[in-house]
Amino acid sequence: MGTSISLKTLLATAAFALLSPATVFAHATLEVTEAAAGASYKGVVRIGHGCEGTATLKVRVRIPEGMIGVKPVPKAGWTLETVKVPFKEPVKYLHGTLTEGVREIIWTGKLLDAHFDEFGFRGALVETLPTGSKLYVPVVQDCERGQNRWIEIPAEGKSSRDYKEPAPFITIKPKS
Repeated sequence: MGTSISLKTLLATAAFALLSPATVFAHATLEVTEAAAGASYKGVVRIGHGCEGTATLKVRVRIPEGMIGVKPVPKAGWTLETVKVPFKEPVKYLHGTLTEGVREIIWTGKLLDAHFDEFGFRGALVETLPTGSKLYVPVVQDCERGQNRWIEIPAEGKSSRDYKEPAPFITIKPKS
């Protein structure tokens, strides 16, 4: 008895593949997608591919308002740069007060299209973030040829699934 696959089975398998977690690697994603206001947060941005089949040369992560005390993780073989900006108002943090903070982290190096890597940072979420809100963390990936701009933030009534290059986000959960 031979094996035959119906068109219906083939389409169902293809649909499942499109919806499976493996498709997450088609985007820049965050490893941890929930955190409580007032808590520390370890961010890990995952880059699963290059652009148009070419190597990634630069990864830029925009730190959202509402996250303070940010420090990036250096990567062997990559240069690291941070861009700091002044806060609108001083913010109490740990044993002092902050008047400025990291707004952007930039790693420059080379990640082949055939490889996967992670880019890390840590910070803290301010106490005033409302439960259920989302902090978007836009990521721009510059490659040898092309660019992926994971920066799209959904308009009211839309979700990240409605966009081609959605920004990763952290959902603010209730304090435990």
